Amino acid sequence: MMPRGLLLLSVLPRSLSALPSFVPARSIGIGTARSLSTSLSMANGNGGDARPLNVHWFRQTDLRLHDNPALCRTVELSLGKAKKQPVGAAPPKAPPAGILPVFVFDTTRLYGSDVRSELGCQKCGPRRAQFVLEAVADLRSNLEKRGSGLVVAVGQPETVLAGLAKAAGQSAKEGVKMNVVCQEEVCSEELAVDKAGSKFNFETVWGSTMYDPDSLPFDGDVNGIPDTFTPFRNKVEKNCQIGTPLEVPSEAELKLPTNAKSIVGESQCKASLDYMPTLADLGYSAEDIASVSTVDARTAMPANYCGGETFALARVKDYIWTKDLLKVYFDTRNGMIGSDYSTKFAPWLALGNVSPRHIARECRRYEEMRVANKSTYWVVFELLWRDYFKFFAKKHGDRIFYPSGTMGAKSSHVNKRKWGMDPKRIQAWKDGMTGYPLVDANMRELAATGFMSNRGRQNVCSFFTIDMNMDWRFGGDYFEETLLDYDVHSNWGNWASGAGMTGGRLNRFNIVKQSKDYDFGGDYVRLWCPELKNVPDKYVHEPWKMSEALMEECGVKVGPGRDYPSPIVDPGVQPKIMNSGGQGGGGRGRGRGGKQGGRGGRGNRNNNGRARNNNNPRGQRQEMKSLKQGSYQFE
Repeated sequence: MMPRGLLLLSVLPRSLSALPSFVPARSIGIGTARSLSTSLSMANGNGGDARPLNVHWFRQTDLRLHDNPALCRTVELSLGKAKKQPVGAAPPKAPPAGILPVFVFDTTRLYGSDVRSELGCQKCGPRRAQFVLEAVADLRSNLEKRGSGLVVAVGQPETVLAGLAKAAGQSAKEGVKMNVVCQEEVCSEELAVDKAGSKFNFETVWGSTMYDPDSLPFDGDVNGIPDTFTPFRNKVEKNCQIGTPLEVPSEAELKLPTNAKSIVGESQCKASLDYMPTLADLGYSAEDIASVSTVDARTAMPANYCGGETFALARVKDYIWTKDLLKVYFDTRNGMIGSDYSTKFAPWLALGNVSPRHIARECRRYEEMRVANKSTYWVVFELLWRDYFKFFAKKHGDRIFYPSGTMGAKSSHVNKRKWGMDPKRIQAWKDGMTGYPLVDANMRELAATGFMSNRGRQNVCSFFTIDMNMDWRFGGDYFEETLLDYDVHSNWGNWASGAGMTGGRLNRFNIVKQSKDYDFGGDYVRLWCPELKNVPDKYVHEPWKMSEALMEECGVKVGPGRDYPSPIVDPGVQPKIMNSGGQGGGGRGRGRGGKQGGRGGRGNRNNNGRARNNNNPRGQRQEMKSLKQGSYQFE
């Protein structure tokens, strides 16, 4: 099956060459050092006794003040704390030297209409770019409320940081060392910064998961984790503890250096403590900007949603405490219509607007104050999937982007196959014109809103990679462009797994069966495929079975060049890979995840006699028996 994708966002370039070759779509650095210090002085002196300039570089994945280990480390450096002490230990008592928070919109690798992958999709579509702009604006506002600020720049991060280092040296009477601290990621951008770091100390701090990689109970730490989730889950839940979330630093600890404005002004970079770019400034076309100027009324995202820590924390509070939905999460998480069938935390987790440890802590508080059940555990279980995929990516590196996945090019695994790359068929899938209503509805929702439920993601992945036999990387690439909650580790790990390229069980989802199980009355399909609105329930998931007379009566013609297409693959033909030894069947799935969501409902009837999508499908009743509740512990 295809695992869920709660996700983390990367800003990294790909290293993909010709499509048929077995090379990655991007680079992941394995075993990146947590302290990449060069201990060199600034250009204008030999070090002297001047206190260093401490820069906190906010990445795409830690745009928050609460529970931010890297930010706390930057504060500790400003207080003179030695590197060997654990983050959070009491620093020596000294007046803080101030920190300079920085965020860089990388228009060379990530943002802009023309910044594309080697597979052809935008690295970051305009909808997610707007979400990031909102998150950065919120971060600046929260810093300013505490007497600090945020330098926002456009360009290459390594160039901006080098410019700040040079300006800091020039503005001081004697050589000043610059420390740069950021959250540790497993991808190659920080390695590029390291190469540019001859004029500053560069230190990374892990802080994006519930569990610290150093605490994992496997030989070799991350490199020793199993390649399947269940044994990982069992051992981690038994032996590991979730760390206590860190407090937001105080106003005194977050204060800017006294010469911050002069340093920024002399950096000769497109950077400012006041400037905030627009989508146009980031290189998006007028057409792209117009495409995200409004929010589709059918979206499953919360009302008036926006990027940023403020909304993220409010959503957590609203979902868990105000609406009291945590206690029924397991039963409702597989809906397809509406904002509250699942948590919808994923977009904010992807940008680091909310800490996974904060969410887990709120779940535990809820259990202590209200009720503890399978639902309250299951949200933390979903977050554990998110942890797993990041550790999985750190272990396997570039291989999660190879056509053969982590199995390797020379593997003789039964799941290996020659991939199709027909651009017309790939485009039909992207456009929601495959002739399979459930697939088409999900793909149209993704294009219109940047969101798709977990049930939808599993189905469209299975259909694309197994039924259509298209190169799975094209699917992962398109999701990277369009998903609001894109996270490199979960997205590409999900797609590799769904295609069978991690060596696990190849789980084919029977689209028609899935449709009838999870959108029984067809409400979801009718919402996103309005041409099928008058089709009877019996045929809404198999419109190709209607007679010409019934099509005429329903006001829709099905077939090539007509109102709705014929099936892109023959519904009666088993995919070749399933005939050659691959496993599969109805595609019940295991309901895991990151992006939480995905099933339709059978339930009550509406005024038209059609089933409401009320999140209690028949497929879930069997799943509920097979998914066992685990446990989690805090330090």
